[in-house]
Amino acid sequence: MMTDKTVMDADVVKDAVDAVMKGRKSVRAFLPRAVPQEMIADILQAATRAPSGTNTQPWQVHVLTGKMRNQLVDEVCQAFDANDTSHKPDYDYYAKEFFDPYLARRRKVGWDLYGILGIKKGETEKIRAQHRRNYVLFDAPVALMFVIDRRLAMGSWLDFGMFLQNVMLAARACGLDTCPQAAWIDYHRIVEKLLNLGEHDQLVCGMALGYADNAALVNTLTTERAALEEFVHFHD
Repeated sequence: MMTDKTVMDADVVKDAVDAVMKGRKSVRAFLPRAVPQEMIADILQAATRAPSGTNTQPWQVHVLTGKMRNQLVDEVCQAFDANDTSHKPDYDYYAKEFFDPYLARRRKVGWDLYGILGIKKGETEKIRAQHRRNYVLFDAPVALMFVIDRRLAMGSWLDFGMFLQNVMLAARACGLDTCPQAAWIDYHRIVEKLLNLGEHDQLVCGMALGYADNAALVNTLTTERAALEEFVHFHD
């Protein structure tokens, strides 16, 4: 039986969950403030409530802070700055050719970001410098590297995506922010060597974790979302 208190509690929970989900965004400037390991552990533990087919739980997480975080940044930035073309992604994250509406959305978010940063079309060096910011984790003190067993099938990647979302939402609930980063897969060989990964281990993505620098202009970017009518189809 629903009581007034039950209804009130449900409303409070709904408001809190809505605030966390709607407050999540990709942050591209972080403060140097350290994140306690206990908080990181709590976030990752909460995230394990993500569903997975037959409870396979296909996720592995490597948490890099301090010297290990800095070594990762240094090695990847060195390869990036050297234009080392031997580094290739381990899998295709993006389609080989985009088409609308996906192409239009990609272009808009890109130019919205560059517009905030004062980067104009054709300023390739500035664009490259902004891309390099991925590899310093946008100054976040914590790097999360997510790894899956490459022998698993596509369903496990879907499971992993739900786990990643849980990580980001749990972080937001703790007053932290994140930026999920596919950019790290370009340098998966460096990550694999540094973390001593096995032959079946595949890097899914990285994620910057920390306290957002709310004074940074880049963090004013909030990406648009399609209207409900564009992606929901009700059938009665």
